[in-house]
Amino acid sequence: MATYTKYDTFIENLCNKLIDAFGTTDTWRAVIHTDAPAPTTDNVLGDLTQISSVNGYPGTNDIGFNSSRSGSTVTATATDVVWTASGGNLGNSTTGRYFSIYDDTSAADNLLCSFDYGATFTVATGETMTLDFGASLWTMT
Repeated sequence: MATYTKYDTFIENLCNKLIDAFGTTDTWRAVIHTDAPAPTTDNVLGDLTQISSVNGYPGTNDIGFNSSRSGSTVTATATDVVWTASGGNLGNSTTGRYFSIYDDTSAADNLLCSFDYGATFTVATGETMTLDFGASLWTMT
């Protein structure tokens, strides 16, 4: 199971209305990258080194997020993302390891959270990689 990490600026960006956790105005996307997230200093998509946008990896994928509130608890859910390699290794990479979520609607593509797969991976032609969010992407109380 991948290890979840929240980027430190995520809550600040929510409070500053740079990221919208409710409604349908913002699009949250997933990316695969090779460099370890630096939660205290990474803030925008440009801070990450993504794998190449080839061989079945389009560069980013919409995760179809939704948020709901029950009492004082907010829960964000997302649709799992499945990538299928074609014509070579997914993203032409043998060094993918991390997945990050960012808000594509914010001017700077602000980062929300990341997942560490635990080791580098290769997705060869015909194989798939699934980013499974389970019951929720995150919960705040």
